[in-house]
Amino acid sequence: MILHTYRSVALAGLAFCVLMMAVALGLEHIGGFEPCPLCIFQRVAVIAAGIVFAIAAIHSPAGRVGKVIYAVLALAAVGTGAFIAGRHVWLQGLPADEVPSCGPGLDYMMDILPMQDVVAMVLTGSGECANIDFSLLGLSLPAWTLIGFAILAIAPLRMLLMKSRG
Repeated sequence: MILHTYRSVALAGLAFCVLMMAVALGLEHIGGFEPCPLCIFQRVAVIAAGIVFAIAAIHSPAGRVGKVIYAVLALAAVGTGAFIAGRHVWLQGLPADEVPSCGPGLDYMMDILPMQDVVAMVLTGSGECANIDFSLLGLSLPAWTLIGFAILAIAPLRMLLMKSRG
């Protein structure tokens, strides 16, 4: 098995995060798709996971405690991203009359509200996030992102289950 060391698993997780961000940025800058607030939150989760994977790969702790800490932090970032993507998919599946109203833009909210209020507003009332601008093989972009998070979760789970070598 290629991914037999802690560092190689962390690097694989980092590489997958880079791939996910490359796709997101490519769709935005080349495809012309403007990210909604939930898309931006999903990107933050990918970046957070990538940072944890990068630090874990650089540090490559020898002890079990350090390895578990990095794995749990990465899993928390991935789980948060999966939750947000799942919420996004759920919003897109709502009937039109049940979609929450669109609130103010994310930039405006970030300027005037505390972060906890911004997060609460985005997660509870983002009607603009219910629009499906693109689908591939019958799945919307948030559905693909949810699949990406499910695949990405393999890395921290593998990190948790590894023995204390490498």
